[in-house]
Amino acid sequence: MRILMTGASGFVGDATARALETKGIELHAIGRNRPNCEAIVSWHRTDLFNDRDVRKVMGLVRPRAILHLAWYVEHNKFWSAPENLRWVDATTTLFRIAAEYGVERFVGIGTCYEYDWPTHGCCNEIATTIRPTTLYAEAKDATRRALHLLATKTSVELSWARLFFLFGPGEKEGRLVSTIAHALVRGESASCTSGVVFRDYIDVTTAGEALAALTLSNVTGPVNIASGTPIRVADLALRLGQLAGHPELVKIGALPDRPNEPLLICADVDRLRNEVGYVPTRTLDDALTETLCYWRMRETQR
Repeated sequence: MRILMTGASGFVGDATARALETKGIELHAIGRNRPNCEAIVSWHRTDLFNDRDVRKVMGLVRPRAILHLAWYVEHNKFWSAPENLRWVDATTTLFRIAAEYGVERFVGIGTCYEYDWPTHGCCNEIATTIRPTTLYAEAKDATRRALHLLATKTSVELSWARLFFLFGPGEKEGRLVSTIAHALVRGESASCTSGVVFRDYIDVTTAGEALAALTLSNVTGPVNIASGTPIRVADLALRLGQLAGHPELVKIGALPDRPNEPLLICADVDRLRNEVGYVPTRTLDDALTETLCYWRMRETQR
């Protein structure tokens, strides 16, 4: 099976490419930056905002499926960045061109921030209300709705993967797990909020495996990519401290809580497990340990 992938050089893209490699997939990547992953059979330098570029590559590769991960994700800027609107256009154009060239399946990437998070219970792809509150989430949901309308007029299978809270090797510092892990391996205090909220964290390797399984399936519509098991943020931070051998360095309550934070954000993963057929094998401790090892290695390379 030949798959064309965007965003292969990114945090999630690299993990997904490695997961697809184990399935014997002929994987082609397009974009401006060459991926480092050896799983990529061929990289095609492409400006995804240029229709001519996209058509040229589509005609050359003739993929059976497209996995579209590329988007503007600059940390702390992407929530309100105008680039989000450009990616709505680029993604719908990519889908239209893909349909013209006979692509059978298209997997787009959404976010858990599309949901109106329930006070009790987990976000269900069908039952939970959609109510994005940032430009980023609005753009993602607008893209999903546009692609759905386009898909009804073609034979392309459309799936929409909603990612929850990711962490793991390669994550940029500034997020919860990466910041705490990096501080711990340096023997420094790792400050945290009160951490009373519960979040659904999934490591990037597991998320990549789930995305690979979704791409190779025939499941359509939205699918949550998550663990399905929320953890209290304070407990996550403390577990990192224990695994690093320095629980005393984790300072719960040293940072102020964000105002109006929902107590619970978690995913219903029945579709992922029962329809896609993906069940993770890695434990949370496995993933946290791997993350700590990554930051230790980074320190030794300084």
